[in-house]
Amino acid sequence: MSKQARWSKGLVLALAAVAVLVAAFLVGQMLGPDERPADVKTTAAAPKITAPPAAAPAPASSAPVAETPAPESKPRPRKKVEAPPPKASTPAAPTTGELRIDSDVPGAMVFLDRKFLGNAPVTAKGVTPGSHVINASAEGHDGISETVDVVAGPADVMLRFKEVRLNEGVEVVHKHGMGSCEGRLTADPKGVRYVTANKDDAFNVGFADIESFEIDYLKKNLKLKKRGGKTWNFTTRHENADPLFVFHRNVDKVRRQVAK
Repeated sequence: MSKQARWSKGLVLALAAVAVLVAAFLVGQMLGPDERPADVKTTAAAPKITAPPAAAPAPASSAPVAETPAPESKPRPRKKVEAPPPKASTPAAPTTGELRIDSDVPGAMVFLDRKFLGNAPVTAKGVTPGSHVINASAEGHDGISETVDVVAGPADVMLRFKEVRLNEGVEVVHKHGMGSCEGRLTADPKGVRYVTANKDDAFNVGFADIESFEIDYLKKNLKLKKRGGKTWNFTTRHENADPLFVFHRNVDKVRRQVAK
């Protein structure tokens, strides 16, 4: 074999060896580190950590430290509380009376304790509490006289001219044919009544049943006769016949009104 042929064969073997090495390297790269042989142990040295030097304390400052002012808090708005409405003052209790006077006859003249007040209806103010007398008159009617008890405050008084009113009474002596008895004659709009302890002489007669009713002032005698019945004669122990006269006048006036 020639020298040139030997050189060519050596070159081919060298190239083949290089190719094998390259292929082995590539295979090792593909397998990665996990494919290393188990018997190869790698111990990594722990890194040495050095602590940083401690910082020197800051020198104390003698200058005063300014305090930061606290933020001012805004005041909460106050609720507006409305004052309660003022209480109405209680009027003082009246100390005098007030009479509102009217009548069933318009325009009647009214007097209080003989002082003319005016024509009805009329009001009397500032009347002192107590007993007072009201007088009234109207054309075509009998006068009215009433006693009223006034108290503090207002009051109504109605004067009735058209109303029949009668409340009369007188102490009498009933004359019998033999002897006498004492009692009292009374009269109201219904009639005349005699009240006595002697029950047999007592009576009650309506105006419609009275036939005659007479007074003899000089003889001090008052006679009453029941229609179609008994007659009664009365006198008085008063020094004159005035009590009998007044009783007869007031009762006979009403009796005539009722008889109309």
